[in-house]
Amino acid sequence: MTQKNAVLGIHDIPAKHKWLVLSLQHLFAMFGATILVPFLTGLSPSVALVSSGTGTLAYLAITRGKIPAYLGSSFAFIYPIVEVSKSSGVAGAMVGSFFAGLVYGIIALLISLFGLKWLMNILPPVVVGPVIIVIGLGLASTAIDMAMYLPGKEENIYSLHHFIVALVTLGITIIASIYFKGFFSLLPILFGIIGGYLFALTQGIVDTSGIQAEWASLASSSSVGDFFGNLFQMPEFVIPFVDFSPLDVFSWKIVFFMMPFALVTITEHTGDQMVLSKVVGKNFLKEPGLNFSILGDGVATMIASMLGGPPNTTYGENIGVLAITRVYSVFVIGGAAVIAIFFGFIGMVTAVISSIPPAVMGGVSILLFGIIASSGLRMLIDNQVDLGEKRNLIISSVILVIGVGGAMIKAGNVEVAGMALAAIIGIVLNLILPGREKSQGNGNMFKAPELDDQQEDRDGAA
Repeated sequence: MTQKNAVLGIHDIPAKHKWLVLSLQHLFAMFGATILVPFLTGLSPSVALVSSGTGTLAYLAITRGKIPAYLGSSFAFIYPIVEVSKSSGVAGAMVGSFFAGLVYGIIALLISLFGLKWLMNILPPVVVGPVIIVIGLGLASTAIDMAMYLPGKEENIYSLHHFIVALVTLGITIIASIYFKGFFSLLPILFGIIGGYLFALTQGIVDTSGIQAEWASLASSSSVGDFFGNLFQMPEFVIPFVDFSPLDVFSWKIVFFMMPFALVTITEHTGDQMVLSKVVGKNFLKEPGLNFSILGDGVATMIASMLGGPPNTTYGENIGVLAITRVYSVFVIGGAAVIAIFFGFIGMVTAVISSIPPAVMGGVSILLFGIIASSGLRMLIDNQVDLGEKRNLIISSVILVIGVGGAMIKAGNVEVAGMALAAIIGIVLNLILPGREKSQGNGNMFKAPELDDQQEDRDGAA
């Protein structure tokens, strides 16, 4: 079946001379944000690219090729990965990510058994909105530290030079967001990183030694085979039972700290599916079903955790590409995933990414993390949550202060802190305080999009 006004339908195979270009569009759309997450968390950018591509292919398989969605690195997990890595290393963060992926599977099973209403009851807008705000504000200090201080120092040393580079990067990103049109309007992060990087080069704060080493290695190749041997490099995978024993780093502290973040990303994922359904003209919440979509996202996150990459999630940037191009083909999405995996094995790509100064990433992050916080506020507004109601005001206020303030509960080896604790307390308050219907706002957050009658007829005929 061909979707309404589609240039390519979901199962249409593009012409060979167009396939690569169409897939590269999706790669560029996700690239800036996907490499930013491992940059901020200390994970390998090349592994993030591989896990992003692998996770997307797994997602397409689980949803039976019915949803054209690309999965990239999740910003919601930046804070928990950083915090867990401080005490338990990357291995501990990967164990926590794996269990966060299991939450997706549990939610998918419950949706299959009981539908969506129960999820709406425990995750109304008055809970999810403030939690998203907390995620953005909780990361604010990370962005400012990267933008304002000299990198690689044990104590913070202020640098106006680096801060100017960050502000220039921020300015380029804002200009790209506001003034660029069409497909280019979807790439403000990428333009910001590229523009900031070029400016940083003029300021002499870019370490290009890695790029020079890669170039020298390629230039010294004595044969075609030697050239390709130098071109491709194995990413720095962190594989359980190979590089570490999960049993050695497992703790309930990690599990209880990271799992609640999955509830927030599941809500965001649901919103992405609603938008995607409207763009394509098919109700993906019904067919193949939100349960399969959430399961695919969870499996992608678990795959990433077994490779040493950040958790995955569906990307709004790539949904924007679908909306502009009207190319809905899952083969194009799959092509982008394959290219991402390919890029992950190219040493020069890793060298270029690693040379990006923290000030550049900090400048981009100032806008990105602010947008995350603002999107939580937008959720409250879009769902018409009345903060004049004492119940709603209490729930949102408690979530904000506990989350931003960094409160924690410790009991033996179990610790629930910050954003995770704020999410849990918000859910509990919503369930026990009277007047629960007041927290739903207009009740649209989990409502499947209504399609036009002709579209529904076409879906039924198919």
